[in-house]
Amino acid sequence: MKEIKSPETTNPVFQKAKQWLNSSIDQNSKDQILELLKEENKNELEDAFYKDLEFGTGGLRGLMGVGTNRMNIYTVGAATQGLSNYLIKAYPNKEIKVAIAHDSRNNSSLFAETAASVFSANGIKVFFFKHMRPTPELSFAVRYFNCQAGVVVTASHNPKEYNGYKVYGNDGAQIVSPEDKLIIGEVNQINGIEEINFERNEDLIQRIGEEVDNLYLEAISKISISPQAIANQKGLKIVFSPIHGTGITLVPKILDKLGFDKVTVVEQQAKGDGNFPTVKYPNPEEKEALSMALSLGKEIDADLIMATDPDADRVGIAVKNHHGDFQLLNGNQTGALIIYYLLKKWKEEDKLNGKQYIAKTIVTSNLLDTIATHFQVECINTLTGFKYIAEVIRKFDGQKEFIGGGEESYGYLIGDFVRDKDAVASCAIIAEIAAFAKDNGFTLFDMLLDVYKNFGIYQEQL
Repeated sequence: MKEIKSPETTNPVFQKAKQWLNSSIDQNSKDQILELLKEENKNELEDAFYKDLEFGTGGLRGLMGVGTNRMNIYTVGAATQGLSNYLIKAYPNKEIKVAIAHDSRNNSSLFAETAASVFSANGIKVFFFKHMRPTPELSFAVRYFNCQAGVVVTASHNPKEYNGYKVYGNDGAQIVSPEDKLIIGEVNQINGIEEINFERNEDLIQRIGEEVDNLYLEAISKISISPQAIANQKGLKIVFSPIHGTGITLVPKILDKLGFDKVTVVEQQAKGDGNFPTVKYPNPEEKEALSMALSLGKEIDADLIMATDPDADRVGIAVKNHHGDFQLLNGNQTGALIIYYLLKKWKEEDKLNGKQYIAKTIVTSNLLDTIATHFQVECINTLTGFKYIAEVIRKFDGQKEFIGGGEESYGYLIGDFVRDKDAVASCAIIAEIAAFAKDNGFTLFDMLLDVYKNFGIYQEQL
C-alpha cells in the first residue's frame, strides 16, 4: 500500500522551521516559530523560511525577525562565521583583525555584538565601536588599525523594519570581485546553526571610540581649502538633522572644529532612534524627511540646511533661491557644486599638475565630466556603486591623486583617507562652500547657476 505523506512532512518551509525549532536557538526565537506554525500565520511562516537570506556582494539586508530569510542573530552569525572562515584561509599564520560599527537601528547593537562574538570565537581580533558611529568612520578605522576586514551593521535609509550587514576589505572599501565571491562561497557553506561558533572571547575585543573620532575628524579638517572664508563667516547659520541616526555623533563636532559657531540641530531628530518616529523613511533624498529641518531653517532664517541618513554616508541639502525660499538640491547638483569648488580652489592654489582625477558612477550627471574637462582633470566613470569608485582609488594609489567624487544618490567622498561615501566630510565641505560663497557676496544657489551658465544645463530624471 502506498504511503501517504502529510503536507507538513513534504513542505520544505515547514521542515526548515522544524529544524530551527529543534536546534540550539534561544527560547524566544522558538516561541516565535511556534507562533508562526499556527495555521493563521502560514503566510508569515512561508516568507520567513522559504529561502535563506542571501549574502550578496553588498552583504546582508532584509526584514528583521526569526527565520532563515530574516535578519537575526543566527543569520548574522552565519554570515560572520563564513567571513571568519574566509579570513582564516586568506591570511594563514597571521594575526587577523576586523573593525565593527553599527548605526541607530533597532537590533543594530545586538547584531554588532553578535558579529564580535563570532569573530573572537574564531580567534580574530576585534576593534569594536562602543557606540553608534557613521559608516565612513568604520572605513577609516579599518585602514587605521590595519584590519583585514570590517563590518558595519546598517540598512542605510531603508524603513525601520529592515537591517543590514556590510562587509569591507582591508583597504576600507566595500568588497568587490573576486573577494566578494570567495566570501559568499564560504558563507553559503554554513549549513546550520550548529556550525556557528558563538563562544565569545572578550580578550580579543577592544572597545574604541573618541580616540578614533579625533583622528578621523582631524583627517577631515585637512580637506578644508578656505579656512579664512570660514573664519570670516563663522556665524553662517546652519541647520542640521541626523534624522535619528549616527550623524549626530560627528557632524556637529566637525562643523565646530572648522569654526562654525551657529549650528542648530533639529532637536526632535537629534536622538538615535531605530523607529525613526518623525519620518516615513529616513532618506535625505525625500523632501518629507527634511520637513522639520526646512521648517526650522525658515524660522531662524538659515543660510544652509543639511540632513544625513541613519549611517551618515549620504547627505541632502537645501539652499535659498532668489525668492528667499529653500530649495532642495538633488544629488547631481550637490555633487557638481562640490567638484566645481574643489577643482576651482585646487587650480587657484596651483595644485593641479596633470596627475589628479575625480571619479563618479555612470548614472551620475555628465556635468561633472564637463567641469573636470574644463580644469583639465581626468574624470573616471565607474559602474554604479561607490565600491567601484573605491576600487579606482586602490588601482591608482601612489600613481594619481584622488581629489573627490560622488554619485547621484547623494553620496560623496573628498580625499582618500576613507574609501566609501562620507556624509561627515561632505557636510564639512558643503558648509565651507557656503561660507566661501557668502564671503564673496553670493550664495550656493548663485554658485549653482554660475555652474550651469559656464558648463551647460543638463536634463535628468530617475
